[in-house]
Amino acid sequence: MKRRKNIGLVAHDNRKKDLIEWVKFNKKILRDCNITCTGTTGKLVEDVLNSEVLGHEFVVRKMKSGPLGGDQQLGALIAEGEIDVMIFFWDPMAAQPHDVDVKALLRLTVLYNVVTASNRSTADFIISSPLFDSDYDVTLKDYSSYLHRSLEA
Repeated sequence: MKRRKNIGLVAHDNRKKDLIEWVKFNKKILRDCNITCTGTTGKLVEDVLNSEVLGHEFVVRKMKSGPLGGDQQLGALIAEGEIDVMIFFWDPMAAQPHDVDVKALLRLTVLYNVVTASNRSTADFIISSPLFDSDYDVTLKDYSSYLHRSLEA
């Protein structure tokens, strides 16, 4: 993982306000990152990061809305090594029509050892860590033995 982090930002509808407040608070740090978001969240984040002129227009890479495949698109980016940190403010109190996609996305963050936060406290600890502003060697677990076991069954 390079010093300039590739961050995925996702928020369910009832958590978008919380994520946008977090982005506003951390705007200066986030402007030095590559940001990828799902759907509406991407437009909101881009607006916040461009609300103050800091030398250049900030562009957020926007995927589809989560229920329309955005979570799966982010999962593909994780599998390709293009996301270093996932900040996913999900709503634990509301059923999601794309719950299986959400679970698949979170599974991939664990599988590929992606730094992941699902709430403000964890996101604050991540972004304030000295490791956030440096290169970092991510250790990946070798899951190939699981694949061989399932093929033999």
